[in-house]
Amino acid sequence: MTTLKLNSKGPEVELLQSTLLKLGFYSGMIDGIFGFITYNAVINFQKDFGLIQDGIVGKNTWNKLMPYINGYFEYTIKEKDTLYSLSIEFNTTIDAIKMANPNIDENNLTLDSTIIIPFGNIVQTDISYTTQILDLNIKSLQTIYPFIKNGSIGNSVLLRPIKYLRFGEGKKEFLYVGSTHANEWITTPLLIKFIEQLAKSYTNNIPIFGIDSRKLFKDISLYIVPMLNPDGVDLVTGYLNENSRAYINAKQISESFPNLSFPSAWKSNIEGIDLNLQFPAGWNEAKEIKFSQGFNKPAPRDFVGYGPLTAPEAVHLYNFTLMHNFSLMLTYHTQGRTIYYQYQDITPPRSEEIAQLFAKLSGYIAESVPENSSFAGFKDWFILNYNLPGFTIEVGLGQNPLPISQFAGIYRENLGIWITGMLQ
Repeated sequence: MTTLKLNSKGPEVELLQSTLLKLGFYSGMIDGIFGFITYNAVINFQKDFGLIQDGIVGKNTWNKLMPYINGYFEYTIKEKDTLYSLSIEFNTTIDAIKMANPNIDENNLTLDSTIIIPFGNIVQTDISYTTQILDLNIKSLQTIYPFIKNGSIGNSVLLRPIKYLRFGEGKKEFLYVGSTHANEWITTPLLIKFIEQLAKSYTNNIPIFGIDSRKLFKDISLYIVPMLNPDGVDLVTGYLNENSRAYINAKQISESFPNLSFPSAWKSNIEGIDLNLQFPAGWNEAKEIKFSQGFNKPAPRDFVGYGPLTAPEAVHLYNFTLMHNFSLMLTYHTQGRTIYYQYQDITPPRSEEIAQLFAKLSGYIAESVPENSSFAGFKDWFILNYNLPGFTIEVGLGQNPLPISQFAGIYRENLGIWITGMLQ
């Protein structure tokens, strides 16, 4: 973590402010600007936690903050401790402690041994989401819920791993994808929060959206690729260093498109290739359309690339899909509150029926894709290649990037889609 002090700016300051707000030390806006309200909150936190009160968030202050960011404590067993007493002390459940410590003997706790005690929530839903936050959240999910598996489908242009998470052990496989477009990054915390809620439901054996999550775990395997475009997301959210070559190159690309504000209008990967125009499903048609619109070179959006599957992120998603047998796919975008379920005149069996069900659950509209936007997308290729249900879900309303204040509403609208999708 970076050392933060007065006048620091960026996503890490948002993380600091969000955590201090959760703990009751901060009462200002989460704006990513380390001003005097943030400074005073840090001083008060340091005072309460026995730290040097200098208002600087360095290693020691971050170490004290991390349990509240990660959602768990590392606790040393003391005499007379029981799982029941610990669950009361830390406002958690016995099942949660047992799940995070699979080898624990609840009737014979080992004195001075260290265990994981989960509490609260992991996923931050009030800050800009970056690769750093994603890495922290995935580490916490794995620590607290070891039955959640994770890995990488490959690396981005800047060699950031493109992570995936898996819930379930069943043969029927499903795929949900987020943040194909950089300025649609809100789709990443949506999917990560869903995995967290699924894991909590499984751990405590309580239904989610009326469904038995433990039975679901046995029956299906849900794969989530929460951030297909990590480099682009870090550019838009302000985590990519402004002095880096990648940032400078992206800014130079953007200067050729003065009507697209930088970096907020950036959808592409860091090399200026739109990842949702990279798949072998009418790629030449997409090229003709986008070139006629002036996107005939690397751009913040709508440049199809130098051929299908020439951007590494698209190649990795393509190969990952080929390696599996997905029964249904959802790819998440913003905005419009719309569900697209066709590719040209191809409507896979039950696709329209499922789309209408999703629409009923969410309040969104199921409709055909506009002609000029109906080529070379991941959903297009999935339908063309497999003739199985594949959907593009456009969440929220407004201008991209959508404000994080829309998170709660979008989450409520899509929970039914996520659960119902796995029942098809």
